[in-house]
Amino acid sequence: MSEPIVSIIIPTQRRPRSLERAARSCFGQVGVDAGALELIVIDNDEHGSARPIAEALAAEAPFPLRYIHEPRPGVANARNAGVAAVRGRFIAFLDDDEEASEGWIAALCDVQRRFEADLVFGPVRARIPENIRDHRAYLEHFFSRSDRAGEGLIDHYHGCGDSLVRRAALPNRRLPFSEGRNRIGGEDDLLFSEMQGAAARIAWAPAAWVWEDPAPERINLRYAIRRAFVYGQGAPNNCAHAFPPDRLGVAGWMLQGLAQAAIFGLLAGAQWVIRTPQRAFTLDRAARGLGKTFWWSPFKVQLYGLPAPP
Repeated sequence: MSEPIVSIIIPTQRRPRSLERAARSCFGQVGVDAGALELIVIDNDEHGSARPIAEALAAEAPFPLRYIHEPRPGVANARNAGVAAVRGRFIAFLDDDEEASEGWIAALCDVQRRFEADLVFGPVRARIPENIRDHRAYLEHFFSRSDRAGEGLIDHYHGCGDSLVRRAALPNRRLPFSEGRNRIGGEDDLLFSEMQGAAARIAWAPAAWVWEDPAPERINLRYAIRRAFVYGQGAPNNCAHAFPPDRLGVAGWMLQGLAQAAIFGLLAGAQWVIRTPQRAFTLDRAARGLGKTFWWSPFKVQLYGLPAPP
């Protein structure tokens, strides 16, 4: 069999049911030759709990499925382990809580080819359980991803889940994701920011959509606002760790964040008093402003790399 053109990477950590759903959605891809694909499952559980299901899935996969155990905790470690193992010219990232539409890979590859893109991103559509009523509209929006741009080149980037990367465009083809982001996330933003700075061509593929089924423990306002704070920390953190450090950029983001936190914090407080439907959206903007202002070490929030429960 010829070498694959696209290597699909699914990092996972103790989510057997969602891993199975994500992998099976890759099996059902249409509009692309199965011989041009491979799937790599990266198990980031120290105990290797995903091995049995990965081996069962490999037995029925229409293309090679490889299981790799990366016991060192951390989202960057998991992604790097996948990148180091790929054989394809392109790398498609799918999170283990996502389910790809049947034309996902074909749509990503079509946009990449027509626009000669180094990075391609697609929409994410969150599925929130029907029993979730509080702040439902906000939570659906928070866990989804869209873009006002139409199909074609864009001047910004999105997160790693539902993306296609031209392997040759990576600044480091074996360890592209910063291990310093293992516990706090943002390793993808840091990488894509570096690629954008190196004149990478970035494109949006509206037909390359995936579903996202957030973990039940995450579908609440407390988690979303906490993560919004972390998202806010990303831009000044990237400026601080640029080479050389962009101190003016850090200061600019901090001033913007301070104003954003003050304005939207006051507005959110007023909206909470009168219980307006938009209050969670406003609180989100205030939290992102706080993240831009308080981005350094004492305020870092650990979202990944947590030890397995006893």
